[in-house]
Amino acid sequence: MVDVMLHLVDRGMLDELMAMTVEDISFAMEESSLRTSRPETDQRFHRDFDVDLEGEVLELIDRSSELDRKEILSEVTDDAAMELFLLLAKWCSSAQWRCWDARLFLYVEPILERPVADSDDFLLPEVWDQFSEALSRTDRSSYSESVVLDWMSRREGMGETMEPAEDPMILPTMESHRTLSESLFNVMESLRRSEMQLLVGREFLEAGKWMLGRATLSETWGSKS
Repeated sequence: MVDVMLHLVDRGMLDELMAMTVEDISFAMEESSLRTSRPETDQRFHRDFDVDLEGEVLELIDRSSELDRKEILSEVTDDAAMELFLLLAKWCSSAQWRCWDARLFLYVEPILERPVADSDDFLLPEVWDQFSEALSRTDRSSYSESVVLDWMSRREGMGETMEPAEDPMILPTMESHRTLSESLFNVMESLRRSEMQLLVGREFLEAGKWMLGRATLSETWGSKS
């Protein structure tokens, strides 16, 4: 199983970075001069550490000979540029949420009241629009409870026990679903109440296929031809 990852991204700041040259980004990351302008982190969530992203950006630029150091980022269109754009989008995020793609069905389907056909659907902006709109009509506790009840129903439907004495993982798994669903509710609530854009992707997905807002990174900053 792979993780699906959500980030809340300050698009205004990202656009400012995209107006810089590769060389300017490299220098700024090396000097750590962008740290003070990074969006304030939401303390309820993890996000990538400054030093880790700075290191990844510098390493990518150093090993990518096709990146023209004098070119403005928004005008660069090769594969290495897409990886750089993804790292910069993560730099501009205030929060990160992630879980196994198989688990995400448990968190999205109950509130949508319909099945999600495939894990690829979690990359579609309309799924997150519908999910966010549905969450806006409930509260965190009710939503989390619906997730747990749906999970219990699925287990019972497969003939699995719900007795902790028979399966010691029942209670820890239940608590994990409760915690993750509550934090997902918080992420989507923060998205609705802010000017942030949702960045959605998953492990091993090509950088250009990550979704930012209503378009992929390659659709937004891909080939201009």
